[in-house]
Amino acid sequence: MATRHLARTIVLQSFYEWDFYKQKTDLIKIVERNLAEFGPGIDEPDFVWRIVKGIIEHLEELNGIITKFAPEWPLEQIAIIDRNILRIGLFELLYADKNEVPPKVAINEAIELAKNYGGQNSSRFANGVLGAVFKQMVTTETVQQ
Repeated sequence: MATRHLARTIVLQSFYEWDFYKQKTDLIKIVERNLAEFGPGIDEPDFVWRIVKGIIEHLEELNGIITKFAPEWPLEQIAIIDRNILRIGLFELLYADKNEVPPKVAINEAIELAKNYGGQNSSRFANGVLGAVFKQMVTTETVQQ
């Protein structure tokens, strides 16, 4: 498994646990434990922390985007795993350095996480939401130029 894919998996595991316990547990301790258990010797632990920090900093915005682009699914009704896959994908799509994580890589990685850890329709759901956000980004960038 590629290092960055493993890093995203650790982020997903950590956010899943944090979200499962209604965000009342210490996310930092969860990430530290998961890094030690599942990613000893990982090349870029700072990549994990950048995603975690970024999602926390933009959590309300990310949740709002999910609500906007998946209006038939109230946030609390989206499966915990899918909700956190979307948060990771959206953070990387919207806020990560585009030279480090190009938009299509962000989308593809989220789809892979959904295929590996989500339900039967998770990858299609992630692809639909992230694809719609990306399409709007491209349209907005074109208009601004």
